[in-house]
Amino acid sequence: MNSIKSVSEFHRLLSLPEPLHPLISMINLKETCFLKDDIWKGFVNRFYCVALKRDAKGKIKYGQQHYDYDKGVLSFTAPNQVQYLDLETMECGSGYLLIFHPDFLLKHPLANAISTYGFFDYAVNEALHLSADEEDNLINILNKIHVECKHIDRHTQEIILSQIELLLNYSKRFYERQFITRKNNNNQILVRFEQFMDGYFANNDKTNQGLLTVKLIAEHMNLSPNYLSDLLRVHTGQNTQQHIHEKLIEKAKEKLSTSNLSISEIAYYLGFEHSQSFSALFKKKTDMSPVEFRQSFN
Repeated sequence: MNSIKSVSEFHRLLSLPEPLHPLISMINLKETCFLKDDIWKGFVNRFYCVALKRDAKGKIKYGQQHYDYDKGVLSFTAPNQVQYLDLETMECGSGYLLIFHPDFLLKHPLANAISTYGFFDYAVNEALHLSADEEDNLINILNKIHVECKHIDRHTQEIILSQIELLLNYSKRFYERQFITRKNNNNQILVRFEQFMDGYFANNDKTNQGLLTVKLIAEHMNLSPNYLSDLLRVHTGQNTQQHIHEKLIEKAKEKLSTSNLSISEIAYYLGFEHSQSFSALFKKKTDMSPVEFRQSFN
């Protein structure tokens, strides 16, 4: 797999002059032109990307799925994700692309905190749709970053990273707004989520399918795991894993109180490979062992 390792190399592939800073760049999409290069048929970037696009068009494959590049306004990609671009359909349009290498974060708190911004692992079709005021707000931050790239001194990293952190925190707020305002669509997701979990355990009564996982649910719903978890957290106060645990305990209590199945049989029904793992989770969530819970009904 081809790799775009540096900001300078990325500039070259977009027919741009050398970047102002070797580890970060704020690119105006109007000034770009994709070089015809086989690298676009399959590559990984070694840096973070934040794309604020207006009328860009084209086909992109990010991860394992294809998307139309013109859907959505603000999107985020993390380093080392496999991507494919179809140059025949690409139109850069207008907008901005902020790219920064992980090395730019070194010795700064954001180096660890950036992993908490789950939208870097969202799928491209889960982009953030901005209002006019929100877009102007973020463009203002991007312009400040661009200006600061011209002043490379001992203050540069701290000032730019404070602006990037501000941009990410605003994006987190705007995503939460989007989760709420897209009520009808999100309500359908919540219903499908509950139906899938109920159906999974109903089928597990007949044949063990293994332990229910966040990845499995997200794949079934054609959502990225982080997007699903963040959406659920906004609407329900719990992420996907917490919902799974809640359902596991609910089903366990049901079996413990209404059946004569052994603890091992109940663990197997729930998808656990080992009954000890089931007992440990049950104890953690209820402060009682499965045996103690069952005895409380006698």
